[in-house]
Amino acid sequence: MPRRTTIILEEDVYEMLVRESIKRYGTARALSKVLNEILRGKRYEELLHLLSSEKTLEISQEEFENFRRKLSRRFEER
Repeated sequence: MPRRTTIILEEDVYEMLVRESIKRYGTARALSKVLNEILRGKRYEELLHLLSSEKTLEISQEEFENFRRKLSRRFEER
């Protein structure tokens, strides 16, 4: 039975998953499907590559804290 959860991805990992989702399924809305396939081991090496690849985004501590505060507010509004 599928379950909903929230995960926080680094921007570059998220972008890679979106690109892969579009490539495989023609839409960015298939992120869960792509991630499930990777985590089930069908594409485990791909996940390791995504996680260990060079990060293309630099973010300061202040930018991260601002993002975290905004995200927290969005959760609280629900």
